Amino acid sequence: MAARFKDLALDAIDHQTLADWWCQALGYARRDPPAGSAERPREWPVPLYDPTGTGPLIWINPVSGPTEGKNRMHLDVYGHTEELLALGATLVRRRDEEIGWDVLSDPEGNEFCVFVPPKPKPPMSRR
Repeated sequence: MAARFKDLALDAIDHQTLADWWCQALGYARRDPPAGSAERPREWPVPLYDPTGTGPLIWINPVSGPTEGKNRMHLDVYGHTEELLALGATLVRRRDEEIGWDVLSDPEGNEFCVFVPPKPKPPMSRR
């Protein structure tokens, strides 16, 4: 094995605002510095974590300019398109007969795909 997955990183011009947006969209939270450490300077990347412990760590990194062209890597999420649009996402493409998901972009134009959440499995009965 040459590598294994560690974290996701997302670039943003206003990384503080985009970090807040993704926290709200995914139910994530900002990771605090270790106890006894100084606060991170605002110009540093912002680490976001999933409080349930199931999702990956996401770093929102500051950059000086917008992404040129289409993202070559993007996030796929389970979610509700209309709720994400209400939070400030932009619709890029609706699901149709060709694709079974919606394509949205976050407030900085980073595209992501939204899939219908899977139906919960019914509890197993004991016999």
